[in-house]
Amino acid sequence: MDPRQFCTFYIDQQFFGIEAVVVQEVIMHQQLNPVPLAPNEVLGVINLRGQIITAIDLRKRLGFEAGNAVATSVSVVAQVQEELVSFMVERIGEIVEIDLNDLEEIPGTLQGVARELLIGAYKMPEQLLLILNPQKLANAP
Repeated sequence: MDPRQFCTFYIDQQFFGIEAVVVQEVIMHQQLNPVPLAPNEVLGVINLRGQIITAIDLRKRLGFEAGNAVATSVSVVAQVQEELVSFMVERIGEIVEIDLNDLEEIPGTLQGVARELLIGAYKMPEQLLLILNPQKLANAP
């Protein structure tokens, strides 16, 4: 048995999670400062207690159609390698504990860039939890 905790969140009604051990904190929408010539999914940078953190729109990063969720979005601040990254999500879920041995393969119906960013899927009673790889999320395509 290999239980791990995952911080969960929603994007476009889909249920996603990243391992809680990399999550530093969850904060409400912060003021974004634009970054000229940044990739499309980089919304800008935020100043979090003196640290400049890149804010990535996971909706765009995962290949979903553009939405106007930025005004109500939540930031999941994660430690990825040696730096902090802010993953902007639409709605936060809760912390769930799952056994990594129960992870299933990524559903064949899921195509596109999102498929490359996933580690696996976990069947929960009400929905499917898609586990994301934070290192791949943080790196631009």
